[in-house]
Parts: sequence; structure tokens; C-alpha cells
Amino acid sequence: QVQLVESGGGLVQPGGSLRLSCAASGSISSINNMGWYRQAPGKERELVAVNRNGGSTDYADSVKSRLTASRDNAKNTVYLQMTSLKLEDTAVYYCFAEMRRLGTIRWSNYWGQGTQVTVSS
Repeated sequence: QVQLVESGGGLVQPGGSLRLSCAASGSISSINNMGWYRQAPGKERELVAVNRNGGSTDYADSVKSRLTASRDNAKNTVYLQMTSLKLEDTAVYYCFAEMRRLGTIRWSNYWGQGTQVTVSS
């Protein structure tokens, strides 16, 4: 079994910072892309950042220069450092990873359980 476990959400004031973590565990052979989506109330899920195996990271225009995704391959963990948070960053944040399980050649997308980030004064 393979799973992603998130941590680090919470309540923060506008302009504040939070750091999310997402650790992959289980019978993992390889991990390709890892990153984050978010879904605000009444809105569709949107891509926040994707870290590609090999180093480059792509961001949504709305979060560039404020949110930074990084990755620790030794720990199978992806992080999202969020700074200068705005009210519109309020959402449930989901991590994802494209992984291959031991004994298989197929790549599949896996999702974390989601963590609530609320930006409010």
C-alpha cells in the first residue's frame, strides 16, 4: 500500500506564513512529479505547484514569489512554504505524487487527505 500524509495546515493572519509537508510511504519503487493542488469553497481544484523529478518547479501565476515548493527525495517528502498569505489563499491543500509501486511498471497518481489553510484576520 502507498499513501501520502499531509501536515501543517491551520489558521493564519493575512501576511503570515505556513509550511505544509507531505510524506509518501509504503511500497514505493519510484517517484516522479510531486506537488500541490488546492480547492477553495465553491471553486474547482487548481494546481498550485508541481516539482518535477530533476529539479524544476512550475507555479500558478497567483502564487509565484509567495509560495515555494521543495522536495527531499531521501525522505519522499514534498513541502510547500507559504509566505505573504492572502485571504484568497484560503483553501484545502492537497498534495499529489506520481509514483510507481514495487513490482509494477505502471505510474499512478496518488493524493494526500487534504489539509485546511485558512487566512483570516
